Amino acid sequence: MRDYLDLLKNANKDAIRARRTDTATRLAQPKKGFLRFREPYEALQHLRARFTDFSKDAVTIGRAEELADADRSLVHESMRAFMPWRKGPFDVFGVEIDAEWQSWRKWNRLLPALPDLTGKTVADIGCNNGYYMFRMLEHKPRCVVGLEPFLQHYYCFKTLRHLAGAEELFIELMGVEDIPLFPSCFDVVFLMGIIYHRISPVEMLREIRATMQPGGVLIIESQAIPGEAPVALFPEERYAKVPGTYFVPTANCLRNWLIRTGFAEVEIFCSHSMNSKEQRKTAWMTFESYEDFIDPDNPALTVEGYPAPLRVFLRAVNP
Repeated sequence: MRDYLDLLKNANKDAIRARRTDTATRLAQPKKGFLRFREPYEALQHLRARFTDFSKDAVTIGRAEELADADRSLVHESMRAFMPWRKGPFDVFGVEIDAEWQSWRKWNRLLPALPDLTGKTVADIGCNNGYYMFRMLEHKPRCVVGLEPFLQHYYCFKTLRHLAGAEELFIELMGVEDIPLFPSCFDVVFLMGIIYHRISPVEMLREIRATMQPGGVLIIESQAIPGEAPVALFPEERYAKVPGTYFVPTANCLRNWLIRTGFAEVEIFCSHSMNSKEQRKTAWMTFESYEDFIDPDNPALTVEGYPAPLRVFLRAVNP
């Protein structure tokens, strides 16, 4: 298996490989928290899809008729082990996975601003189970590197990547705080659904710009509040029931953050209100979802009384 680090001449390869070694040692421990996701990944190593399709709303890996009944049941069991599924949908050997987010809607919204990915080195920061990374494959990137700190999503992606044989896709068990390990490495960076979870969003954007090649493109998508003023909401404890939410900006505030951190050609190319058709409970994500986060008597407010979220999309260039 090739190593994407061979393609990134500026990456701190020694530190990244040392981190990988430490991670592998830690994950090899027979602890329940690790085995919960490692075992379903290992259970499917003998399978590889003959058919894949990354161009449709549902990322399709294999067809049902490729497998005998026993392996098809094993796939279903393993996919259920990765619940809750936040991003999707996926179709894995005929197992239809209806995730919480209808992620194809977000993908379709960013397509008009998508830079040419052909032969490009791409990062997806906070990649979750890799739904958007799989959708990128239709656009022929040289490689896509996902950074994902949560074990559930890490192993889920590794399982899907193995089944699909998607050799252009890679993942590191890392978070946005690890991006300084990748100076001047990426032609395109995706940062979607992350920035409002960071206590220092401006500093994070500055670090992200340092990972990008000159002329590189950033696609950023964020939760936002309505309004034209360049301001951000700082919730007292939670926003829409979500802990760890710090600054929720207006679109113009986010635009100003990008400009102040040195990005150029900053464009707000999409803004839309949220609804329970896009984010909702399913058989594959059975916990609270969007309708539980919004005031039942006033959908313009969250349950805490804050403005209900928009989603905004911006494109910016590292000059």
